[in-house]
Amino acid sequence: MREELIGGLRTRVTGGTDGKGGGRGPLVLLLHGFGAPGDDLVSLADVLNVPSGTRFVFPEGPLSLSFGPSAARAWWIIDMARVAADRASGRPRDLSNEIPKGLAPARETMLRFLKEVERKLDADPRRIVLGGFSQGAMLSCDVMLRTAQPYAGLIQLSGTLLATQEWTPLLKIRKGLPVFQSHGVQDELLPYAGAERLRDMLTHGGLSVEWHSFRGGHEIPRSVLQRLGPFITKVVTHP
Repeated sequence: MREELIGGLRTRVTGGTDGKGGGRGPLVLLLHGFGAPGDDLVSLADVLNVPSGTRFVFPEGPLSLSFGPSAARAWWIIDMARVAADRASGRPRDLSNEIPKGLAPARETMLRFLKEVERKLDADPRRIVLGGFSQGAMLSCDVMLRTAQPYAGLIQLSGTLLATQEWTPLLKIRKGLPVFQSHGVQDELLPYAGAERLRDMLTHGGLSVEWHSFRGGHEIPRSVLQRLGPFITKVVTHP
């Protein structure tokens, strides 16, 4: 693995022909969740069964959090007091009509990052899979709907529906796009119902969603990883 600054973001690059992103193989770009360290998802590169030479890119969120571990990062700030209050009162957390204040800046950062990745790593967009976990899943979905680049697929691990009024009219540009989506039925942080709403919106918009629910919480279990590898393989080898 190597680290470098790409598009202004500290980035880990691994896989490829040399374990440091070498070669011209397919590229999987994954965004970590809120409060996680920048290297939180790097270990996935070692357990996913994907084509030889596949490269993995893990950018680190630009925001450093003032609470939690010193390495905690984010793509935008979440009102944790509100989250705690909702959980204490038993109110289901529904973000489907919310547009976080920090979403637009995060999107612009990621769009610049993607252009730089394609240039620096000589990556063909048709062999790039974009996705993430939790907040990283939300951002990757938003970005996918804001660019016309012919990306190979979208990965949504424990994400949820945001910005319905903005996302819905954008779906037409992604008709037919393969999507891998997973969610735990016992997820207390981002309720299962929000993931179902995201799945249904994407499906009704014409995207091809491969849906995987599992008995568990806000996590990425082995059963999901066992299915994610074949999905990546399929979308990068059959454009």
